Amino acid sequence: MIAEQLRKSILQAAIQGKLTEQLPEDGDARDLLKGIQKEKARLIKEGKIKKEKPLPEIAEDEIPFEIPDNWCWVRLNECLDVRDGTHDTPKYVSKGIPLVTSKNLVNGSIDFSTARLISVEDAEAINLRSKVDDGDILFAMIGSIGNPAIVRKDREFSIKNVALFKNISSLMNMRFVYYFLFCTQDVMKKVSSGGVQAFISLNFLRKSLIPIPPAVEQQRIVERLEQILPELDKLYQYETKLEALQKAFPKKMKDSILQYAIQGKLTEQLPEDGDARDLLKEIVKEKARLIKEGKIKKEKPLPEITEDEIPFEIPDNWCWVRLGEVISLKSGQDMTPDKYGNIKNGIPYITGASNFLNGILTIDRWTYEPQSIAEEGDLLITCKGTIGEMAFLKENKAHIARQVMAIRQIAYLNLQYVYLYLIVYVSQLKTMAKSMIPGISRNMVLEAIIPLPPLAEQQRIVERLDELLPLCETLD
Repeated sequence: MIAEQLRKSILQAAIQGKLTEQLPEDGDARDLLKGIQKEKARLIKEGKIKKEKPLPEIAEDEIPFEIPDNWCWVRLNECLDVRDGTHDTPKYVSKGIPLVTSKNLVNGSIDFSTARLISVEDAEAINLRSKVDDGDILFAMIGSIGNPAIVRKDREFSIKNVALFKNISSLMNMRFVYYFLFCTQDVMKKVSSGGVQAFISLNFLRKSLIPIPPAVEQQRIVERLEQILPELDKLYQYETKLEALQKAFPKKMKDSILQYAIQGKLTEQLPEDGDARDLLKEIVKEKARLIKEGKIKKEKPLPEITEDEIPFEIPDNWCWVRLGEVISLKSGQDMTPDKYGNIKNGIPYITGASNFLNGILTIDRWTYEPQSIAEEGDLLITCKGTIGEMAFLKENKAHIARQVMAIRQIAYLNLQYVYLYLIVYVSQLKTMAKSMIPGISRNMVLEAIIPLPPLAEQQRIVERLDELLPLCETLD
């Protein structure tokens, strides 16, 4: 992401002296270092900090980049007091003092919500060695290396497996140190060692190099960064939202297009199309004929559509109908294992969601003794277990199990339009599913309400969606 790349580049420029101007009146950082070391010697003499072994001279091949002439390279323990927390695991208690570990360092601060608690006595023992004060910097040494955090001391706590950078002189700006540690943590991660968990040693941190500017330039760098970084945070948030939108866009776009289509907003209503109410009369008439001839089964009368069921407005020449008024519905029936097999003989046996893949039927079982038969062109929909998988049957015939229903078109209805409507409506069917194994009943499907356009507009909607929906897939 651009924001993260910029953040790294700007921090790197800052610690190389490329973000601010070097002014003669700033003085030389070598004089600053002498003042810090003098202050450190005094603190050691007073017993306030522990004297460490002398650090090795800085070799030429250790220096990672050039810095301005009035800056100087030093080892971290030369300008700070670098310690660490306990390496032991105290006994945890239900009430006590938080023990901060690497996992509690998050986004430049300490997350106490996940910190375990230890007794006051154990905390006091740990703090004899590594007491944390306001303005100190914590740095993870194990696992997720880095994640520096400047301490804002509003409670007592102790630390474990965390490095502690303590200031020893007012000549050193701890926010500059924080930005340096943030910038260099990736380098430290690369050189970390360990088996199951990566770690860096206290000695490694003490010997690590830091470029030191004069005190006034340290402050200028901090001020400049604190102008720029909040703007990068805004850019990062914008990019994160944009990335989420880009991922969701094809799905949202597809949903929006389908919703527009079934509301009559995607196609033009033409006077010559006629009125869907007349179309409904013809469908009902044809259905009655098929029932009389015994070709389809007569269903129980469907309830009238009430005003509060209607989810949105539709064009004047459309009408709301129950799905059962305009289609015939075939329920599936299971077969015993001796009635089917995986040898490609007989007619396909569609058992459930495993036979549906992205709107296409995959057939892996066949039977010679079909009973609940779906026919070519029927729209199959899963009704048990995984609900709402759909596909058109392209085979001449198929036996469907009880996990599947077949929607069959009556005259004057485009079943492809019904399919596109059900893509939108299927989420509602899922919420209606009940029992331990989710399922939808025949009545739920038959009583579903659907906006019915004139037949010519049904066809236009299908054609328009055939053009637009593949474009959504290409954006995914």
